[in-house]
Order: sequence, then structure tokens, then C-alpha cells
Amino acid sequence: MSSGNEYGPGAIERFDHPRNRGALRDATGHARITGPCGDTMEIWIKSQDGRITEATFDTDGCGPTIASGSMATELAIGKGLTEAAQIRQEDIIEALGGLTEASRHCALLAANTLKAAVIDGLRQRTVETRQANRRATTCGECEQEDCSAKTAPPDETEEQRLERQALASRLCRIRHKVLVLSGKGGVGKSTVAVNLAVSLSLAGKRVGLLDVDIHGPSIPRMLGLEGQRLEVENQALVPLEIGDLKVVSIGLLLSGRSDAVIWRGPLKMGVIKQFLKDVEWGELDYLVIDSPPGTGDEPLSVCQLIPDADGAVIVTTPQEVALSDVRRCVNFCRQLRMSVLGVVENMSGFACPQCGQVTDIFKAGGGERMAGEMGVRFLGRIPIDPRIAQACDDGRPYVHHYAETLTARAFQQVIAPILGHGSKTGTGSEPTPDYDPENGFRRGACPRF
Repeated sequence: MSSGNEYGPGAIERFDHPRNRGALRDATGHARITGPCGDTMEIWIKSQDGRITEATFDTDGCGPTIASGSMATELAIGKGLTEAAQIRQEDIIEALGGLTEASRHCALLAANTLKAAVIDGLRQRTVETRQANRRATTCGECEQEDCSAKTAPPDETEEQRLERQALASRLCRIRHKVLVLSGKGGVGKSTVAVNLAVSLSLAGKRVGLLDVDIHGPSIPRMLGLEGQRLEVENQALVPLEIGDLKVVSIGLLLSGRSDAVIWRGPLKMGVIKQFLKDVEWGELDYLVIDSPPGTGDEPLSVCQLIPDADGAVIVTTPQEVALSDVRRCVNFCRQLRMSVLGVVENMSGFACPQCGQVTDIFKAGGGERMAGEMGVRFLGRIPIDPRIAQACDDGRPYVHHYAETLTARAFQQVIAPILGHGSKTGTGSEPTPDYDPENGFRRGACPRF
């Protein structure tokens, strides 16, 4: 890139030979802005399926304005509407190879005009109805009266509105969002989250599993995904898939399993928003979100970003030292007006793999008593089975590979109320022929893991 005292090669080329100049017929978005310097810029865009297919410009301005308008339209073609609206002055200058300090404002005029054309295109964009889920994917134009994208706070900027709509367009295709929380570490929360997600998938549901434990992502190891990376297609992250289960984790973006993530709150909020907004989850029946222990940044961010979440499953162990922290979790949910779907008492006794007898090592029944005291549902007890640890280390979903064990059947009992909750909401599930609350899943119901 050239210094601020000369024009870059891309700028010089476009002074006399600009690209994409002239009005565009049948444009789906258009804007015309006159800058403080007196130059006027016009940009037209044409989009299809939310992506810009053509973009042109015209201006009565000088050579740098012509070059900036040309480059702005070149950068916009092929991008999604939201992404094109985020093209900045610096992006245009960099693509041109540099502008002089006196002409940098020309790139700002081009960037602002492009953004205004995209906003105009979003306003004019007609709804394309999706067969799946019978919902419109263009936010704010669907038939749902309670759609949050239809109204905007009075102090919201257009950029904030675009970002909110991008998030809403992803989330509205996910019927049920379930958080998995714990008051403290070491209670087996991630193990419960993985097997809960797999159990729902075994019940014939389309399921996503999102690991937002930024500092200690363990989901990739538990599902045998270590060493694999998320890919980007059409400006969206593509989840890894195991059978019908889609998985996203910060661990799938790190270069090595020992890499440390040293981030403060705002950065964590940003990546969680990206996992929700920029991941191509597609149509899902359930999104299970594994949150780190406690009531800190990550669970708070999820609750703020998904105000319509179905609720939280809270994991505890029977000891009082864990139960006191779970009470805080319940109060955390209540303060944020998040429903508590129920409490799971993990490590509730040791199930002997030889005889099946259960021995209470860490007491038993504490989770159920606490749930009664707090007025929340008790989902069930999950006994310790040594094969759970081995399955997690081997990256093999326990509830599938050991489906006949007492502990696997306990997991199946835990999801029964969650499946029932989905049915009661009116957006949830059809009857599940492969699942029976007494006998669990039919063997071979979902052999893809």
C-alpha cells in the first residue's frame, strides 16, 4: 500500500478506466449522497437470495471519487447484504492501494453511499418463503406478530439494526434453545450437555450443540472432533456434523489443543454473538448451549442474545457444596427472566458395570430436595459409570455406544420432559416413535454416531 502522499496503482487505473459505472436497471437498492466537498455519489445494487449480484455507481466528482465508487461496488459484488454494509473507508483505500490524505474522504463518501444503498435494498427486499419450518427468512417481514425484528429501539442505529436482524434471521430457524448451566465446575456439565444433545438427536430431532466455554472447550474431545476445524462457506461458519448433530466450539478454531484463550468480557461476548449470528445452523429443532460454570460473562451473554430461549437445564451433584452454587444459578435465571427447565443430579451414586447395583458415594437426593425447595422441576438422577469417562476420552457418545446401561437410560429419562416441553410450546415435536419413556430408545434408532 502506498504512503499518504501518492495514489496506489488501483486508484490510478480507475481514474480513467472505472468499473461498474452507470445506472443499473431493475436495482433492488439505491442511494445518492452529496459529500461536504460537493461531490455527489450514487450507487445501485441488485441482490438475489440476500446476496449482491450486481452493483454500479456514478458520480460528478473527481478522479479519487470515481476510483472509490468503482472499488466500493467491486468489493460489494458477491457479498451478503449485511456484510456489504460493513465495507469501510479503510477497506476501499486498502483495495485501491492507497489514496492521498487530501482524498481519503472520497472513500468515506463511497462507503457511506454503499451502506445506504444496502439499507434501501433491505427495506425493499421482498419475502422469499421457505418450505422448511414454514417461516420467512427475511427478518421483520415474516407473519409472526411477536417478531423482535419488526420493531427497533428508538436509539438504535441502522448498523445495529442490521446486526440484530442478522442474528434474528438465524435464531428464528431454531425452534428450541436450551442452555446447560452449573453453579460450579467439576459436576459433569459438559458431559450432560453432550449426552443431552446426542439423546435428542437419537430421538429423531435436528440438533445443534454450541460450546461457549471459551476458556475450557471440551466438546471437541468428547465427540472425537479434535484436530478438525470449522470452515467458511458463503461468509458463514459451517458446523461440523456427527450424524444429525451439528457442533460448534471455540476449540474448533484453535490451532492446537493446548492453546490458551485469554480474553476479557467484550471479546467473549463478540465471539458468542458470532457463533449465533454467523454460523449456518440451518433449520434445527433444538440448539443445546454448553455454558461454562458459574454466572459470569458467557451465560449472561447468551441470555441477553437469546431472550426467547426455552430455558436452562442446571446440573449439580448431590453434595451441599455444589447445591449452594446451584441455588445461585436458579436465582440468576430468575433475575434474567429465563425459565428453569429443571435440575439434573449428576454423579448420583455409582452404577456397578458388573451387577448394576447403585452405591451412593456422594450422597443422593440432594438435587431433588433442592429443586423442591426452589420450586423448580427435578429432571432426574444420573449415576456414575466408569465407561462415561472412557467414552469422553475416546470421543464416543456414551448414550449411543452404551445405550443399554442404567446410566444411559437415566439420560433418556432426563430428556423426556424436555421433549414434552417442546410439544407444549406449539412449535415443537411430533410424537417420537423411537423413544419410550419407560424403555428408552429402540436399539438402532439412530446408528450414525
